[in-house]
Amino acid sequence: MSKPLVTGLMSYGMSGKVFHAPFLACNPGFIFKAVVERSVKTAALKYPGLLSYNTVDELLADDEIELIVVNTPNYTHYDFAVRALHAGKHVLIEKPAAVTSAEVVRLFALARELNLKVMIYQNRRYNSDFLAVKNVIESGMLGKLIEIHFRIDRYRMAIGTKHFKESKEVPGNGLMYDLGSHLIDGAICILGKPLSYTKTTAAHRTGSEVDDYFHFHLRYPNQLNVYLTSGLLIAEPEAGFVLHGTSGSFIKMRTDVQEAQLAQNMLPVDEGFGIEPEGSEGKLVIIDAENNKHIERLIAPDGAYNELFNAVFHTVRDNASFPVTEEQIIWQLEMLES
Repeated sequence: MSKPLVTGLMSYGMSGKVFHAPFLACNPGFIFKAVVERSVKTAALKYPGLLSYNTVDELLADDEIELIVVNTPNYTHYDFAVRALHAGKHVLIEKPAAVTSAEVVRLFALARELNLKVMIYQNRRYNSDFLAVKNVIESGMLGKLIEIHFRIDRYRMAIGTKHFKESKEVPGNGLMYDLGSHLIDGAICILGKPLSYTKTTAAHRTGSEVDDYFHFHLRYPNQLNVYLTSGLLIAEPEAGFVLHGTSGSFIKMRTDVQEAQLAQNMLPVDEGFGIEPEGSEGKLVIIDAENNKHIERLIAPDGAYNELFNAVFHTVRDNASFPVTEEQIIWQLEMLES
């Protein structure tokens, strides 16, 4: 393997602790050198020897650091990524990549001009449940696809304490820019750009300034309709994935365990990481030529967030193509901002 990427993390909040630090520390392709902690310093307690800078400026001034993970609030992604690029760093940016498609186009252009890499962190492509759905779609076992539903349901009546997510004055706010990034990415990752789409948003929580419900209807060739839905007042979650085709159906709950395991301090290298528990299988229903129904329970592939970090390493060191393409991210931002 080529030498590891010396990496700095811009924030040690929830995403830093759960989605980034464990992989940067465990994956041999990275040296997790530093993090920004503006007040309370806790990261080095878990990762001895880790440097803790007080400011982003200090992090970017570290000449040894080659890769910066931008995991700050949505509205800061573009500015911080630009600053990191001008400091000579490759960049991995949390979703959404920016607030507008124009911003992300400028980011990709700047990276090419400076001979650096800008990569977008779309980790749910590596969820076990999503990988199971992707396998079923690509296998063709459902026949001609007719209807697909992807959704994420939650129940949170209270207005959150993070101002940047809940204020109408802050760009990139609301549920759509949060979970919408994941749902749109899932659709275009497998199916590509839709022919057309419509979008509905709403705010149902008392006092909410931002959308807490959204629904996209995507139209694809051959009369395939795809529906992406999320809401914060769904008391009884529905199946996260429902697929219907001319030969059958596939239904799968959202059962990926990686986030919960990481939150409980399990490491990506620990035995059992990413493996769904028994009883989480998706339901495959196939109708044969004699109109008989066959039901099978499909075990999902293991969840694999580490594959995203492997892709980051190979993109930077080997100039490999990053699996989340520039074109896909531009489409995503166009849909979010429309």
